Parts: sequence; C-alpha cells; structure tokens
Amino acid sequence: MAKANAPAAPVAAPAAPPAAPRKKGKLVVLLAVALLVLGGGGAGAWWYLTQRGAAEAPSADAKSAPAKAPIFVNLEPFTVNLLEENGDHYLQVAVVYQVSDDKVIEQIKTYMPVLRSRILLMLSSKRPSDISTPEGKSKLVGELVAAARESVPGQTPERGVTQAFLGAFVIQ
Repeated sequence: MAKANAPAAPVAAPAAPPAAPRKKGKLVVLLAVALLVLGGGGAGAWWYLTQRGAAEAPSADAKSAPAKAPIFVNLEPFTVNLLEENGDHYLQVAVVYQVSDDKVIEQIKTYMPVLRSRILLMLSSKRPSDISTPEGKSKLVGELVAAARESVPGQTPERGVTQAFLGAFVIQ
C-alpha cells in the first residue's frame, strides 16, 4: 500500500489546464474588439458613401443634360469714317452676335438692312479717342447689342440677341 500513497505527490500537474482558458479568453476578447472596430469602420464607410452619393445625385442629373452650344451670327465687316480728331481716321470692325436660337438668325437676316444702317450711323458718330480704350470698346459692344435688339422685332427685351463680340477692330 505504500505505493498507493506515492502517487499523491504529482497532483500539482492538473493546475496547468486552468491557465489555458485565460489565454483563450484574452484571444476571444481581442477578436471581439477587432470585429467591433472593423464592423464600425465598415458601417461608417457605408454611411459616408451613401450620403456622398445622395448629395451628388442632383448634380449628376444636371451634368447629364448637355450644355447648349452657342450660336453666332457673323456680320460682314464695317468700314466707316470717324469724326475728325487730329486728322482723318477710319474704323474697320467685324461684329459677331451671339443669339439664343436659329429663329433669331433668320430674323437678323430679314432685318439686316435695318441693323447695318443703325450700326453704320452709330460707328460714324464716334471719335477715335472714344473707342480706342478698353472702356470705350466695352461701351461700343453694349451699343452694338442695343442696336441689334432694336432692329429685331420681338416680345422680349433681348429679342434673342445675348451678346456682341468684336471679331476685328482697326482704327487708322
């Protein structure tokens, strides 16, 4: 029976298995935290992308409609004598009108004699010093737009003429 008492000393060996569940517990907690962080990040990314997409959706519809190309009408160049100022001077200018649609082009062609007459009278009433500065040229462009709008009949104040441009401009 002495042998039966001897095996009682190695009883300390079963104490090691409880340490293993502690390592597994830390691993489970670490995995749970990692899953929460990844899940939260994924949810945040999903929210950000859906909110950004919703905010950009109206502008995407606006961009899908192609912008209307501008329509221009080139008038034949004008050559006029300017009012005397330190000698004789003349002006050669090419005028380009921007219009709203093709109907306005037809109206301008129909009323071209009226328009050209108004432009010739207006240009020949200028002095070289009136139109040689950038401010003078800007004022001249405004007067050209007004001349076109007065020449073309219509209901709206613009009468389809949106802008005028100087294609060529020479004072001698």
